[in-house]
Amino acid sequence: MFILYAIPLGIVLGLIRGGRLGNLAELRFEWGWLALAGVAAQVVLFSEPVGAVVGEAGPILYVASTLLVLAVVLRNRRLPGLKLVAAGAICNLVAIVANGGYMPADPGALALAGMDPAAGYSNSIVTNRPVFAPLTDIFALPDWMPFANVFSIGDVLIGAGIVVAITAGTGMPKGPTPVPDGPSPD
Repeated sequence: MFILYAIPLGIVLGLIRGGRLGNLAELRFEWGWLALAGVAAQVVLFSEPVGAVVGEAGPILYVASTLLVLAVVLRNRRLPGLKLVAAGAICNLVAIVANGGYMPADPGALALAGMDPAAGYSNSIVTNRPVFAPLTDIFALPDWMPFANVFSIGDVLIGAGIVVAITAGTGMPKGPTPVPDGPSPD
């Protein structure tokens, strides 16, 4: 949920820089539907009824959906900010795969976010010694904030990349340079 703050921040920064929201529609983002499918799979996967049904397949489905989104990001890496998003996604994927398909979360960060680590299937778990601990969910948005949750350095990179992508995307559309009015300088 930390990443949800990146979207309005990117829009505001883009507008402050003189960009237009309509320019975002001009972006050529390939395989976007595939990224949406991967994110939707994660939202469904971490809902309580589905999480109870998938059981041991949960970590495999989580890694697969993350790989799917990463593939789309890499496909679109030419867009500003998407290399940052890819770096963050790779950091998260390394931590998740190294920890058995789960993202370890710091107990203090979970407490700050007001989250109970024992409440149903989640992508976050508490472990005594997580592999690649600096890449895990060690930060938190406190429970008094909207979308309180734990997050990782990978999430910070993803959020920063989203801000850059949206800010750049609101900029002037790419295309032919307009011809100025008046006599030519010849």
